[in-house]
Amino acid sequence: MINIKEDEKLSIKNHSCAHLLAQAVKHLYPNAKFWVGPVIEEGFYYDIDLGEDVIKEEDLEKIEKEMKRLAKDGKRIVREELSKEEALEMFKDDPYKVDLINRMNEDDEVISCYRQGDFTDLCRGPHVDTTKELKYFKLLKVSGAYWKGDAKNKMLQRVYGICFDTQEDLDEHLRLLAEAAERDHRKIGKELELFMIDDLVGRGLPMFLPNGYILWQELENYIKEKERKLGYLHVMTPCLGNVELYKTSGHWDHYKENMFPAMEVEGEAFVLRPMNCPHHMMIYANQLHSYKDLPIRIGEIAHDFRYEASGAVKGIERARHFCQNDAHLFVRPDQIKDEFKRVVDLIFDVYKDFGITDYRCVLSLRDKNDKEKYHPDDAMWDKAENELREVLNDLGIDYVEEIGEAAFYGPKLDVNVKPAIGNEITLSTCQLDFCLPSKFDLKYVDKDGEKKTPVVLHRAILGSLDRFMAYIIEETKGAFPTWLAPVQVKVIPVNPEFQGDYAKEIDEFLNKEGIRSSLDNRNEKLGYRLREAQTKKVPYTLILGDNEKENNTISYRLFGEKDTTTVGKDEFLKLIREDIDSKKIRK
Repeated sequence: MINIKEDEKLSIKNHSCAHLLAQAVKHLYPNAKFWVGPVIEEGFYYDIDLGEDVIKEEDLEKIEKEMKRLAKDGKRIVREELSKEEALEMFKDDPYKVDLINRMNEDDEVISCYRQGDFTDLCRGPHVDTTKELKYFKLLKVSGAYWKGDAKNKMLQRVYGICFDTQEDLDEHLRLLAEAAERDHRKIGKELELFMIDDLVGRGLPMFLPNGYILWQELENYIKEKERKLGYLHVMTPCLGNVELYKTSGHWDHYKENMFPAMEVEGEAFVLRPMNCPHHMMIYANQLHSYKDLPIRIGEIAHDFRYEASGAVKGIERARHFCQNDAHLFVRPDQIKDEFKRVVDLIFDVYKDFGITDYRCVLSLRDKNDKEKYHPDDAMWDKAENELREVLNDLGIDYVEEIGEAAFYGPKLDVNVKPAIGNEITLSTCQLDFCLPSKFDLKYVDKDGEKKTPVVLHRAILGSLDRFMAYIIEETKGAFPTWLAPVQVKVIPVNPEFQGDYAKEIDEFLNKEGIRSSLDNRNEKLGYRLREAQTKKVPYTLILGDNEKENNTISYRLFGEKDTTTVGKDEFLKLIREDIDSKKIRK
């Protein structure tokens, strides 16, 4: 879907449409007062205080109707510039606009408003010339939003909308939105009973249900097995750390606003960890290493916590608790290229298994002018960036460079994927770090007997298991490949009274062989049970009638198909094992 904010013409049109929305709301709800109505990637919204009135989803249609009437009227949209005193007088009855005006510095910025017919709104602009240019729009939804994003303030009503140049563009966008709604991992997660979130536990704190935890464990086992074969040593470290640990690493200075508040216990301050590199640095420092020991690859499926804004939290894609597929590779300078290549090979090997082909490699560099975000060592940065650039060029990897996207301690390679819906996301990353090993005074004994500082590669292949899981849910619409499916086989007797025992025998046989099988022996109609197996997107549904029972065979139907195939049970076991072992991707 198009990013409205990045298209100047559409951005202006959507901002003008936000004013049209506010004008229509003012006509229908005369007591309405307005906070802000910005353009966002997905269109626009307006935050509104309606007093005792409430806008419901079914009210959007009548607001749209009034917007269309006003647009057809074609009033000119006129910009006016005001002094601070004039602005305060004009909006004296609107506390939200008065708050905005009082926070403006009239010496530094022009105060302007835009007038269209009987409606005037405080705004920087720019806008289209007349309301007649706003023809193809749609109001999408309404939700609650705290004034200024602060839960201590009043809850306002936020109405979202979108505006395009043509009806065709609007229709296509609405089609994509419908597709996105069908693929939304939160919707599918609920339908397939994968995870849940409850405000009593806490926003952004997902809980994985049995089906979801099976999927989670399969991903964990999958990546750990690959890492073990490459010489990774897996560890387990605490979910919190002393504040002094993060002061040493620099995260306290550069990342504190994204961390949960410190907890004071017996004179010490602890925080829930936002990342794992400080812990892994300490594991390396636990003993002296020879140059012959390197590279040392420390991996962990680590529980991390970040204080995401409530508005940014989205299911398991962006949560306040998540588990990273994290690892830190401690290498000699002469090993950087080979180790980096191994990381890149692992990334693309994993992508092959999951059928990921639409991705983009980004070399994320520091912004030299940002003296607060980045560790202040120009020589270190130049060395790290040049090293990483040289490695990427030597490996023949196509990439683009983006300034200001590096971690505070070093440049990185980000592999961004384009999901079936929404904007591209970063799944995998590999960061080159000369900074933290020095901060923690890490050493190894070189062949000449001198102590040297290692270089560290921070890398995550699946990123966080939670986000990767959300990505897979949306890519597959919940129709997972057999090896990942929480239930791989659904066993259904045609008549539980007559074939129930045989169905139970087959179910027990499959589970004993390590296949995740589930028996549906309920006294329900066969069609009902078959439809439910399809709804739950089980890869294989076994339909067992008298013929199957008499011949000791299995009739199976693949998800999404109507044809049934009959085979012996050993042949079926061989077939499904090949499916699982090959990690076959379901079409």
